[in-house]
Amino acid sequence: MNNPNSPTLKRSLSLKYVVFFGLAYMAPSTLFSTYGVAVHGTNGMISTAYIVALIVMLFTAYSYAQMVKAFPNAGAAYTFTQKSLNPHIGFLVGWSILLDYLFCPMISALLAGIAMKAYFPSIPMYIWIIIFIITITIVNILGITVAAKFNTAILFLQFGTFALFITFSIKGLLNGNGAGTLYSILPFIDSSVNAPDFMSVIPILCFSFLGFDAVTTLSEETKNPRKSIPRAIYFITIIGGVLYIFGSYFLQVVWPDYQSFKDPESAYVEIAMYIGGNFLASYILAEGIMSSFSSAVASGTSASRILYAMGRERVLPVKVFGYLSPKYRTPVYNILIIGGVALSALFLSLTTAVSLVNFGAFFAFTFVNLSVISYFYFRKKQRSIMGTIRYLIIPLIGATLTGFFWVKLDIHSLMLGGVWLALGFVYLLNLTKMFRQPPPELAFEEAQ
Repeated sequence: MNNPNSPTLKRSLSLKYVVFFGLAYMAPSTLFSTYGVAVHGTNGMISTAYIVALIVMLFTAYSYAQMVKAFPNAGAAYTFTQKSLNPHIGFLVGWSILLDYLFCPMISALLAGIAMKAYFPSIPMYIWIIIFIITITIVNILGITVAAKFNTAILFLQFGTFALFITFSIKGLLNGNGAGTLYSILPFIDSSVNAPDFMSVIPILCFSFLGFDAVTTLSEETKNPRKSIPRAIYFITIIGGVLYIFGSYFLQVVWPDYQSFKDPESAYVEIAMYIGGNFLASYILAEGIMSSFSSAVASGTSASRILYAMGRERVLPVKVFGYLSPKYRTPVYNILIIGGVALSALFLSLTTAVSLVNFGAFFAFTFVNLSVISYFYFRKKQRSIMGTIRYLIIPLIGATLTGFFWVKLDIHSLMLGGVWLALGFVYLLNLTKMFRQPPPELAFEEAQ
């Protein structure tokens, strides 16, 4: 049992800040940095690919929304599967989702370091990475309200980037640049598209939607979480999807010949220079660095709450992972650990980190969808016509889609993720004395 006099997470977030937090984690402006590689894989049907990714994510967002109503605790996917399916499966899902939250700050640090190195080539990249990690660690230690306000400010810079880019795009198109028209089917239809290549890009684009799930880790710091968190999940997914679809549409119509980029990884810089000169290119690069800060703060916050939920109930050592600062009411040790993991940006590649994150995300998404079926359809016997649609058919479609894309990940992702999962399984064996006793479970007073 927890000491009633020990510090607890503070309910201070309104729906507005939860939505901003999720969008900040999602960092919608990453559309620009991933565009060049993604548009090649989709053979130019980039907007259609984002529509498919949005549909896939909406099914899973639905399942997250249902489960958070039943279990408004900080453990998110870990809690959902633990309570609905099996404690051992819940542990492994929690273990896998840690890949997302632990490595996302590292990815942000690496992207920021690369960008700053381009601006200041005389300064070693590791200096920028260390400064970046120290900054996000301090922001997260100071508290959830500080982190939320920090993320909100940077998020509106991202909205400004989209508005500025679309304005320059429309001006260029009306002047006859690019496709020379505001209306084109190029980003949606291409008769020569290769279906397997097209589908292989969807998991990468789904990675861009990570953020809707992160807000479920804030349930214990949100006012009226059963109402606010489900709304936030839908808002975040839909707003992100709309930004990606419209942004990718204009990226392609202003530069239809996507195969002519000098470097696909920096294609957005060429496009920005083409339609807006040095001003737009510099603005997008600078804002990209700021959005890396925002995403890292959000993902670090989520990771620390997952570790806290697991530490509080002694799934992980409670003295470290279950500790809250009496002053800031934040899991300080967890935040420091996450900062330490983010330092792996000094030697790990971006490909390795993204591979691990994709594996953890799709593994957890699949089991959250299955949790809805187990909890509502079988345990709560919600088997009316509407109940069957809501608690069997919809989540089953979601589980099928995410499961399909999980097994379709590249061999690099599957191997690295499999090693991480195997390590979690070994730890689970030790924790449960070879399954002779159940793993510790999260406290559940609130959901009762």
